[in-house]
Amino acid sequence: MAERKLTGKIAPERILMTALPRPEPDLIAGFRSLGDASGILSDIMDELGITGVLPASQFRPTMPGACIVGPALTVRNIALRQHPYEAARAKVNRMAEFEAHNLAEAGDVIVIDGVAGVSNMGGISAQTGKRQGEAGAIVSGGIRDVPHSQNVGYPVWATEVTPMTGKWRIETVEINGDVNIGGIRVSPGDIAFADDTGVCFIPRARAREVLELALKKAAAEERKCRLIDEGLPVADLPTNA
Repeated sequence: MAERKLTGKIAPERILMTALPRPEPDLIAGFRSLGDASGILSDIMDELGITGVLPASQFRPTMPGACIVGPALTVRNIALRQHPYEAARAKVNRMAEFEAHNLAEAGDVIVIDGVAGVSNMGGISAQTGKRQGEAGAIVSGGIRDVPHSQNVGYPVWATEVTPMTGKWRIETVEINGDVNIGGIRVSPGDIAFADDTGVCFIPRARAREVLELALKKAAAEERKCRLIDEGLPVADLPTNA
């Protein structure tokens, strides 16, 4: 990827890497072939002792039926110390998720360790992410302008929805460092997977192992479903799916 000119919304030294570790294309294609399989991935991660699953009751999708997978491009926000009304009058805006969009490649998932009660991503930001070819975003904290992000086809999973802007209330302090999402440590380049049932963060070093077992489990469950449709008695159904 050609070097991109930084926007200056965050100090360069706070961008810990300007390019993510890229997963092999077949790895992402393999996870995508599973469809809405967060349940399968959760089972496999349990078996392997990997912590990284969060429920959709906590991280709610804005676009039912959407399913995304891609490397995590991470953003960490904190609350701005200045009073928001003073910051608004002075036009102090230290949100820098647009720098993350600037650095994103097609298929990346923006993962924001955000601030509760205010918006960490709005409609213009979502539209920018869509233009960049991002798969979508996962936000621990508030978002807003949900119809806008829906209209441009940019799915977001977030813990809150609020009209309250983060422009005068948030400071982005780091991009592409480790973040904490719902108690899960997520590193840049980890595989982010999200569907209607929940969110899975798969450590990059374990991703292929997880995928191989998930593909086998998915095939076993598909076989079991065929047998159910064919009328096989419950007592005769295989139990190893």
